Amino acid sequence: MRKIGVGIAGYGFIGRVHAHAHRSIPLFYRPLPLQTELVGVSTASQASGLSAVQEAGFQFHTRSYQDLLQHPGIDIIDICTPNDTHFRICRDAILAGKHVYCDKPLALDAAEAAELAALARSSNVVCQMTFNCRFVPAIMRARQLTESGFLGQLTGFRAQYLHAGYIDAERKHTWRLSMARSGGGAIADLGSHAIDLVRFLTGSATGVERGGEWAAVSATLQTLIGERPNGYGQLTPVDVDDIAIAQVKLEGGAVGTLEASRLATGVQDQLVVQLHGLNGSISFDLMDPNWLEVYDAREPEAALGGDRGIKRIETVARFPQPYALGAVKNTVGWLQFHIQCLYDFVNSINSKEQGGPGSPYSPTFTDGLAVQRVIGAVQKSAANGSAWTPVEN
Repeated sequence: MRKIGVGIAGYGFIGRVHAHAHRSIPLFYRPLPLQTELVGVSTASQASGLSAVQEAGFQFHTRSYQDLLQHPGIDIIDICTPNDTHFRICRDAILAGKHVYCDKPLALDAAEAAELAALARSSNVVCQMTFNCRFVPAIMRARQLTESGFLGQLTGFRAQYLHAGYIDAERKHTWRLSMARSGGGAIADLGSHAIDLVRFLTGSATGVERGGEWAAVSATLQTLIGERPNGYGQLTPVDVDDIAIAQVKLEGGAVGTLEASRLATGVQDQLVVQLHGLNGSISFDLMDPNWLEVYDAREPEAALGGDRGIKRIETVARFPQPYALGAVKNTVGWLQFHIQCLYDFVNSINSKEQGGPGSPYSPTFTDGLAVQRVIGAVQKSAANGSAWTPVEN
């Protein structure tokens, strides 16, 4: 089996998650199209580089991502660095002829994302986003249902991604709380996943070409904790949102709501997507990921309710082949979604080399651009008193 070398830029939390996914792929899929091999890692400090080599088995570490681009044994650049570095690393990697796997969001703003999406389309490399929530079996099943017309005409949706990680006002200020480095707060950090899932699921649900694209938003952004300690005895201003709420109009005519919060006390990782159509509904909750709830309004009504009602589909860990671990009836886990997303990327590289069609689940840089445009429209609407603001498409 041919091995393909990987260089990971960044080895914080998400860098370790991606390294875990690379090392896990051979245990989960058979046969493998390609096998990735962790060759190099670039880190902000010598200490984190040494940890990466010891923990994940990289062959070398460096302080410069350029060393990864210049290494002849590295074919993939996996980007796990702060958001303000995504643009230049993606650009330089594509120009160096490397395949690119980039964690969300794609860039700081739509202008940067548009340049990257155009560069990706004109290149001969595979460029993919880490929208790992697409790869929950329940979400993949929901995509099958919407493509089959299960919902009928889409009428509305609700999308929420809620965390509670920033409720402590003493939590240290980091790059995630700086607009110049993150490109947004809850709307970029959490909202990006919710926006992508709505696009992924509704694009084929409306019966209207491009009907799942976001047409306009009316949004509110709030920063409730305006200063946080910087670790040096001082308070640093927070200039990104803690909470984002938006009303949404889709191009196909459906309306919906989007909510993202990092101050939702009492939740852990609460991503909820609900879709409503004239024929039925679909509901998913990331905290209960083994099930997809569906309602078929075409079932006949009868005395005492008949057979009509909400049905729970037991998706559990039933990933599509070549998933081969065998534990398909066991509960599914968050790390598995990252493994499946990365497998999809590796399979896309192999498919491109073989002239195949690629995966219908793959989140491209064009998808990353679409999400970035929604984020920008939300921020513009909030800055203009929640005025309805068109989303560029």
